[in-house]
Amino acid sequence: SKTSRLASGRHSSSAACARRWSRRQSERAPGIAGSEADAAHVAPRTRAHSVTNIRRLREFVIGMTGLVQRHGRDEMAMLREGGRLLGRLIAHDDWLPDVFAAPHRAHHQEYLLHCDPLGRFSVVSFVLAPGQKTPVHDHTVWCLIGVLRGSERFDEYRHEGEGVPMSKTGEHLCAAGDIEVASPTIGDIHVIANEQRDHAAVSIHVFGANIGGLMRRTFSLATGEPQALVSGYANSLLPNLWDRSLEAHA
Repeated sequence: SKTSRLASGRHSSSAACARRWSRRQSERAPGIAGSEADAAHVAPRTRAHSVTNIRRLREFVIGMTGLVQRHGRDEMAMLREGGRLLGRLIAHDDWLPDVFAAPHRAHHQEYLLHCDPLGRFSVVSFVLAPGQKTPVHDHTVWCLIGVLRGSERFDEYRHEGEGVPMSKTGEHLCAAGDIEVASPTIGDIHVIANEQRDHAAVSIHVFGANIGGLMRRTFSLATGEPQALVSGYANSLLPNLWDRSLEAHA
């Protein structure tokens, strides 16, 4: 299982996520991107907002930058240690600006929050409106997924070749606070769905590359036929992580 391939001492926070490395944080108190102007309004769950809490994302980016400098070539270390950092980030839902959590009526949204200048990792806010799901897709690099709001269902597949139906290898549901992992080594092909009827699902994805510019694939479930995918991003402006003036005057 993915759990045993990462590290002992990990545990699942829910039975639905028992087969992979995912946990609720104990300290907690074809086509992808669309126009922001076309985003549908779906009311998120009530939460506190403070602009100064963007520091949580800044601290995560700083932590990931140090981690990739130390262990960038060690996939298991990146998943294990990066998962700890991501767990601390998603333990609090008071830092993500609303503009990066807006769903789209027609398809899911991928908002870039940060990209390492050397392309070693990227951080994305991934938003599914009620009832939406992704195509079957791969990543080609390691990936950490932390559910921030709502819940997401993951259906996992294996590509057996063109002309052969995709083989389903597992399914599970992850709730807010849970972390999912994927990579070409431990399993890289899945569908993500929001089965909630009245709320968007928001998760924070961390990839081992600039994922929006990476050549990837989607697949036909019936035939296994791949299609080239370069997902891009839904946004052209990024959150400002580096203005500490409000914190200085707090």
